[in-house]
Amino acid sequence: MLTLSIGFWPFLVYAIAVIAIAGIMIGLSHVLGERHYEKTTGEPYESGIPPTGNARLRFSSHFYLIAMFFVIFDLDAAFIIAWAVSFREVGVAGYVGMVVFIFILIAVLLYELKIGALNFGPQGKKILRNKNKLK
Repeated sequence: MLTLSIGFWPFLVYAIAVIAIAGIMIGLSHVLGERHYEKTTGEPYESGIPPTGNARLRFSSHFYLIAMFFVIFDLDAAFIIAWAVSFREVGVAGYVGMVVFIFILIAVLLYELKIGALNFGPQGKKILRNKNKLK
């Protein structure tokens, strides 16, 4: 038989209340909401401008490369900030761990610089040239 601890019942009441309120709101909006069947109802809205062209554009691989670098370095910054906030609690082990983490980050950055991944000038497309040679 499942018994609830004394500290768990407020969470259970809160979860049931949230689910009930969300269900009531969705149900009422479905029952009381307006129905539109005009031709333009299903078309995308672009700030009053009629949509033109196709939304399926092909992006250069540089776009995805920059996006990956952003995510990697953004997450690194989040880890470093979290470590800095808890610096006193993690002690020497946390400090050594962060030094290793930053060393690996710098090594990866130097590797990316070496292969030309961050050089977007006319001479800096080594990655794309090497990729095209493999085809």
